[in-house]
Amino acid sequence: MGIHDEDVARVREATDIVAVISEYVQLKRVGRRWQGLCPFHAEKTPSFSVNAEMGVYHCFGCKASGDAITFLREVEHADFPEAVERLAGRAGIALRYTAPGEGADRQKRGKLTEALEQAVEWYHQRLLTAPDAGQARGYLRHRGYDGDVVRQYKLGWAPDDWDAMAAGLGVGADGGIPAQVFSDAGLGFRNKGGRIQDSFRARLLFPIFDPSGKPVGFGGRVLPGGEGPKYKNSVDNAVYRKSRVLYGLNWAKQDIVNAGEVIVCEGYTDVIGFAQAGIARAVATCGTALTEDHVRVLRRFAPRIVLAFDADSAGQTAAERFSQWEHAFELEVAVADLPPGADPGDLAQSDPDRLVAAVEGAVDFMDFRINRVLGGADLSTVKGQVRAGERAARLVAEHPNPEIRDKYLVEISDRCSVSADHLRGVAADARRRGPVRQPRPAPDTAPHPADAGSEPIGDHGDYSTSHDNGGNDGPPPNNVERQVLWLAANEPSAVWPEIVPEMFDHPLYRGGFEALLEYPDLDALLAEAETGLTALMRELLVDEDEGLRTSTHRQQVVMAILLYESAQRELAYLERQARTGSADDDLLRRVASLKTAMDKLRESEWEPDQARALLELLRPGA
Repeated sequence: MGIHDEDVARVREATDIVAVISEYVQLKRVGRRWQGLCPFHAEKTPSFSVNAEMGVYHCFGCKASGDAITFLREVEHADFPEAVERLAGRAGIALRYTAPGEGADRQKRGKLTEALEQAVEWYHQRLLTAPDAGQARGYLRHRGYDGDVVRQYKLGWAPDDWDAMAAGLGVGADGGIPAQVFSDAGLGFRNKGGRIQDSFRARLLFPIFDPSGKPVGFGGRVLPGGEGPKYKNSVDNAVYRKSRVLYGLNWAKQDIVNAGEVIVCEGYTDVIGFAQAGIARAVATCGTALTEDHVRVLRRFAPRIVLAFDADSAGQTAAERFSQWEHAFELEVAVADLPPGADPGDLAQSDPDRLVAAVEGAVDFMDFRINRVLGGADLSTVKGQVRAGERAARLVAEHPNPEIRDKYLVEISDRCSVSADHLRGVAADARRRGPVRQPRPAPDTAPHPADAGSEPIGDHGDYSTSHDNGGNDGPPPNNVERQVLWLAANEPSAVWPEIVPEMFDHPLYRGGFEALLEYPDLDALLAEAETGLTALMRELLVDEDEGLRTSTHRQQVVMAILLYESAQRELAYLERQARTGSADDDLLRRVASLKTAMDKLRESEWEPDQARALLELLRPGA
């Protein structure tokens, strides 16, 4: 799904990039260009330049570059469709959508948002003024929340009644919210008697907003002594997906950007507690485990994530889910040093200075995992020392930097009194076998877009390329390049003819693909190619993957991601050129085009048409 390419082009052409950027940056004309202070990094001398004729910008300081769409996405942290729609509104352009009914779907979501806005205000006023909300107000005062906090977070109260809000908003009546909209927004439902009924009863409500500040749902907490589960959340619908939404991001996003760091916790009161302690860059998941979609959203705002889960076994185990995402998203991940038995919301009231210290003293994610392994081991015996050291070494094996791996292994050797050479051998073997398996994610954890609607590719289920550029441990055991090479060896007709060896980054995989093109058949390749290639090909030929063999969708997805990763390397090359001072108009235009095509491919969830559009930009001479 998406906006027609022709309409995107019309929006881009109709947009005055100088006018758009001038709403955020004071620009001054210098010759044929416009210059100003870059909005993406702190500077005193202008290095941010805008080419009005080409519709592109480039910063010679931080190397940020793109077109008006890219700028709006970066400065407002909007997704691609939202940025295009906002610019289309400025230009008076009616957009067409690639999927039938998508325009109608967006209108429908607008109606749901309007209904949710009314609900937020109704519940909020009920908490502030209604006699039946007295107990809720008392509970909030006990938690240290005054009227300013209640108003800032738009907290609300759902009365202990079947349909108080539905009646108050005139649901189903002329001029009121249509019953279907009320239901589709997750605000209520039609009971067995055919009567409209509210979804929330006798609960303190925390409205949940998207990053732009639009309401999408609610989290409802029962008061002490009340009936039912402690928390009840809105059900997933057209505007609310708990696997993607983060509570508090709408308030925290600017602080997150300014600090270059986001704190992730588990509860609504934790977010408020951090803000009360003077740390306004915390967000929380909404009644679900942290998902890859959450991580992808957060990476748009900051490169560092501090995990502040409850300091019990469940919270610490949840933190370990990051192992499969840390390197794929180029994140710096740390774990807050929370005292045992404390959660951020309570600590903010009892000892706010300790909460601040927990964030400031956050432990590097790898250190946290190693400490967790060694802290739970019996190091009083030789056997316990060896077992603990080997377990920790297998974790260290996941790190992509060989020098950092070795420093960790030496540290583990000292702590466990185990030979460093032995641990190096354990780590090298672990790298050959692949990453340490993590516990399966919770059922509501969203898969990688490439996994949507299917099981993981192969036995590994890992789409991200995470190879070692400096070690000699061999190629990663399973990634997109390997999967495409598997197809080339086992199902060659499934490989797009436009795929070329230069799209493979790892030398062995690139050599394997070249060999498949060079040799007339596999028998000749296995008989004549060098030993490393023949060993790889034999492995691929015996590594059966029926799902990849039979699923056209999955075949297309892995090739689309291969193109995306190839484009990432091309983009890095172009940006290195820009840093040498050779950022001419053609280069800036190519950078902007690549970024736009890459964004559209990822947001389309790897649609082949979008992949082929990116492919056109990767052709020699494009």
